[in-house]
Amino acid sequence: MRLLERKPDGDLVLREFTSKDVPPYAILSHNWGRDEVSFQEVEAGTGRNKAGWKKINFCAKQANADGLRYIWVDTCCIDKKNAVELSEAINSMFRWYQKAARCYVYLSDVSIDGELGQSKCEWEVDFRESRWFTRGWTLQELIAPASVEFFSLEGRRLGNKITLEPTIHEITGISASVLRGDALSNFTIDERMSWAEHRNTTVEEDKAYCLLGIFDVSMPLIYGEGTNKASRRLKEEIHKSYKGTDFDRFAVGLNLLAIPEAVQFVARETELSEMYQLLHRPSARSAVVLHGLGGIGKTQLAIEYARRHKEKYTAIFWLNANDKNSLKLSFRDIAQQVLMHQPSTTVLASVNLDEDLDQVMSAVKAWLDLQKNTRWLMIYDNYDNPRTPGNPDDSTVDIRQFLPRSDHGSIIITTRSSQVSQGRRIHVQKLGSIQEGLEILSNTSKRESINNDPDAIVLVKELDGLPLALATAGAYLEHVTTSFSDYLRLYKASWLKLLTTSPQLSSYEDRKLYTTWQITFDRIEQQNAASAKLLKLWAYFDRQDVWFELLRHANSADDEWIQKLTEDELNFNEAVTLLCSFGLVDSDRPLMQQFGPDTYSVHSCVHSWSVFILNKEWDDSLARLALTCVASEVPGINERDWLLLQRRLLQHATQLDLFIGDGKMDIAGLSWALNNLGTLFSIQGKLAEAEEMYIRAIQDCEDALGPKHKCTLDTVNNLAILYEKQGKLAEVEEMYIRVLQGCKEEALGPKHISTLKTVSNLAVLYSDQGKLAEADEMYMQALQGKEEALGPKHISTLKTVSNLAVLYSDQGKLAEADEMYMQALQGKEEALGPKHTSTLQTVNNLAIHYFDQGKLAEAEEIFIRALQGKEEALGPKHISTLKTVSNLAVLYESQGKLDEAEKMHVRALQGYEDTLGPGLVSSYLPAVHTMCALGDFFSQTGRKDMAKTMYNRALSGYTAVLGPSSERVGEIERRLQALQLTPAETETQHTPTEIRTSETKSPLQRLFRKLRI
Repeated sequence: MRLLERKPDGDLVLREFTSKDVPPYAILSHNWGRDEVSFQEVEAGTGRNKAGWKKINFCAKQANADGLRYIWVDTCCIDKKNAVELSEAINSMFRWYQKAARCYVYLSDVSIDGELGQSKCEWEVDFRESRWFTRGWTLQELIAPASVEFFSLEGRRLGNKITLEPTIHEITGISASVLRGDALSNFTIDERMSWAEHRNTTVEEDKAYCLLGIFDVSMPLIYGEGTNKASRRLKEEIHKSYKGTDFDRFAVGLNLLAIPEAVQFVARETELSEMYQLLHRPSARSAVVLHGLGGIGKTQLAIEYARRHKEKYTAIFWLNANDKNSLKLSFRDIAQQVLMHQPSTTVLASVNLDEDLDQVMSAVKAWLDLQKNTRWLMIYDNYDNPRTPGNPDDSTVDIRQFLPRSDHGSIIITTRSSQVSQGRRIHVQKLGSIQEGLEILSNTSKRESINNDPDAIVLVKELDGLPLALATAGAYLEHVTTSFSDYLRLYKASWLKLLTTSPQLSSYEDRKLYTTWQITFDRIEQQNAASAKLLKLWAYFDRQDVWFELLRHANSADDEWIQKLTEDELNFNEAVTLLCSFGLVDSDRPLMQQFGPDTYSVHSCVHSWSVFILNKEWDDSLARLALTCVASEVPGINERDWLLLQRRLLQHATQLDLFIGDGKMDIAGLSWALNNLGTLFSIQGKLAEAEEMYIRAIQDCEDALGPKHKCTLDTVNNLAILYEKQGKLAEVEEMYIRVLQGCKEEALGPKHISTLKTVSNLAVLYSDQGKLAEADEMYMQALQGKEEALGPKHISTLKTVSNLAVLYSDQGKLAEADEMYMQALQGKEEALGPKHTSTLQTVNNLAIHYFDQGKLAEAEEIFIRALQGKEEALGPKHISTLKTVSNLAVLYESQGKLDEAEKMHVRALQGYEDTLGPGLVSSYLPAVHTMCALGDFFSQTGRKDMAKTMYNRALSGYTAVLGPSSERVGEIERRLQALQLTPAETETQHTPTEIRTSETKSPLQRLFRKLRI
């Protein structure tokens, strides 16, 4: 860096410094004229007779007066004939201004006549119209230095950027906080671009180049490329700097509908600044936990951070952390967002978003874990029921299961709990100033100029810096002509009533919130009694996701206001709109994104108030109505979007389960509803809750209809299916036998399709239990009944034939198995065609049957047929196709065709990795079996290191899926141990081959069983 040094005699000479030894210096900011002094002229000691010398001389004298010996002036401290030096200087310019001890702005078009005492009003007009404010380069010269002083043409000081701050803000539109030195990173790209929107440069490319420092980026200068190309390159560099070089691969546009609407936000600049310091670490994972009281503004703070810093992230995702189900649905939304913007994303493209939410979540986390996908922000909102050592309740959420695993990206968690430790904690407290409270009250009440209103100030003080209480009061005041003093009177009266009626409320903050809501509720009840009744009914549902179709099933209620709500959607909309207008209910934007319009939620604090205060007395009729509504909406599996609707209902069912479990609710006569809730819980994996519902439903059915009524037996059958999921095989058998006896004894008879279905279920159960003779008897009974009732070619009949073939194969009845396989195969070929996936399933199983018999040539031929059919019908990387590839690999290995075996093993594993992605492949059992088979193969062919790698991957997978104490985990550990043994030790230890042959069935055969489709 070159500086001009002022000698004691006033002479100026150029000096060069390295970046490490630059002395304190002043810097000049000015408008260029036609007669500037160049670097070459200063170096030669000429140019002092030019007009531009006056500015240089002024800068030197002013610096000397301020105790500075060196100055920097852009006209003569850069060799502009040297393109490399010019490019380096322009890329360094912002930093040079930033490091200057003083910056002097010389305004050649602002003149002061007369003495120094001339008033500001005499030169302010010229100051506002100065050309300096219209130039591109002077933008960074205003912002970068800490000290900026303005001087007139005569060199007289006009003020600095702090004393002139209001005027400069009006002229430029630049935020006052920027002028005071606030970090530019706190302002969006669009905001910073807007500061230069009306500024001009002499050279067109400089319109882009003058912004390099504003965005802290560097790039080569190419004069002659034009404004458009220069601007495009600038934007590319900005995105690279903020989001990484691969930002296009991972860019997902911000979905505003997925984020709650931010209203009433008032500046919490201290918290926002701390969040930025903690989260802006692109090289490693960074996480912040915002904790504090309910209604204190944690969500609003997270929203403001996301909006303010959205350009720094390739993707921002909002997750509802209220419960596990909401989190999983949020991951589904994320998958949809990613696929919308990045449709070729491999790890997500093959996942069915409407089936297994756990698989969807794993796929999303795998995408977030990708090595170069580092600039995302995940916001987990309302994590208010965390899993902690002292809270083992199953309803609690362990957020670690829902966090990406990689050490990159940024995370924000909002919670009421101070025990959440998944990031640096920031305690969000009450608003610190009366002014901020007045701002919220003004925004929500739509009443302006209240800053000096004494009654408004008293009300804000009374509400004690609680944003939600202030917003509730403001929403009320927007709809009434009540004065602030009248509202305060109502507030104090309600406060005293609350103290009397609810002495158990120990929280001072809760009392303040509840008091504001009671005032609002009283007003709502006067305007529309149906709105008030809706809010009371809401206490028996979950706080989230209430919609008209859910409530319409309450139309049989005796209450006239509930009838009004449920008979006509217009009445419901009118009632809920009033609640929304008073701020008690919100149109839930994130849920609208998932489920469509007209879904509503209440704030968690409002819901707590409705449960414990508004519905302090238990209302059994409302509880039964809620149960009726939820149970009536439980869809059958053939209905459109049935899984999605079930997930919507799950949180409401969970709320009702608490009431039922506490014994609060009278459930007599509601066995059908309990059965439906049991089915809902069962499908959603909540097996304990499902069991409780089924047992209660059976008891109610037995009391009302008797133990052998079809309604009772249907629920017993459902309980049997549930017990099978839980692995309670003795209980399964007991339930199925009870159903079977009931079906035979009642009107259905032994040949009814429901009876035969139960017989088939028993047969499968006996087969799984190893009771092969009993399974044989049941299968034959089911087969004979189905042939008689449905015909020998019916698909249900053929399914039983296929199952019987597998059973005969396991029993060693090979001739009978052959016959059954051929009968099933021919029947499916006729009914469905030779390339139907169900037909190919039987082809695959027949090949396994031949392999078990040692008929390897026949098995190979049929496996190839199955593979070719699946490739054609499903594609080469479909999961079902890859299972057959694995089967072929094992077969080739048994035949000694090692090259073909290796190719098939590798193809299968590579296919699983491509289809499932790195995050899922180790949790999908067929893929883990393939890893194990590859480990065996490498071990047998002497490649121990490769075998260890595969065994370790398989070990990790089996541990995750089956548990650390499973038989498969022990088996892999023994194989790994055998690989470590010396040749002498192997004489007394099982080698991998001996382990395989010492078992009743070889791992190759058991692998076939595992892969059987």
